[in-house]
Amino acid sequence: MYEDLTLSAVLTAKPRDIPTFLGHAWQGFKPEDIGSRFNTRFCGTCIKHYSGKTSIKMYDKFGRILRIETTSNDVSFFKHHRKVEHRDGTSEMKNAPLKKSIYSLRALRDLMHDANRRYLMFLSDLEDPSAGLKHLQQLSRPVREGRHTFRGFNLFDAGDLSLLETLLNGAFNISGLRNRDLRALLPGKTSAQVSRMLKRLLTHKLIKKAGNTYNGTFADFFVTY
Repeated sequence: MYEDLTLSAVLTAKPRDIPTFLGHAWQGFKPEDIGSRFNTRFCGTCIKHYSGKTSIKMYDKFGRILRIETTSNDVSFFKHHRKVEHRDGTSEMKNAPLKKSIYSLRALRDLMHDANRRYLMFLSDLEDPSAGLKHLQQLSRPVREGRHTFRGFNLFDAGDLSLLETLLNGAFNISGLRNRDLRALLPGKTSAQVSRMLKRLLTHKLIKKAGNTYNGTFADFFVTY
């Protein structure tokens, strides 16, 4: 699912989102300092979101390892709560830029770890299309029942698309549907044609037979999806 993940990240991550991944509010940044870049290389693909000299990127190594990392050429981009000493000899605890010092490594690790975690949370909210693709493949395959084969549904076919859109009528989810209900919404279709449509829908398990029905007095079928 990496290819779908990177495509979604490229299209979904807006410029104002990038500073928030890195622990900043988006206000105050110049538009030219924020952006995303997608590269394809021999060893894999890489998506990089940058804000000035700091970036967060995701890439795969030879299609085997997924890696997310935050990098920076200016650690003062990050701020943390520390002791700040003033020239007059006084000091105070405040939120201040990180110092470029070996003593800042622990704080820098925590800040970059938090950036990775925020980006992972962003990725976890993206929709995974694999389940939908699986259902679509099932929907498009023919189904055999006894001696009869019922063709699948083609969403690019005007007739199939119209039938499936008609099933989305909210009233059908409450009170079910009958042959005459579909005929009212599909002008020009005869009772026999609609009966074949219902049989096809039933075989593909898009509708189910309702119990205690007789001669169309009550709902004959309920929509199952």
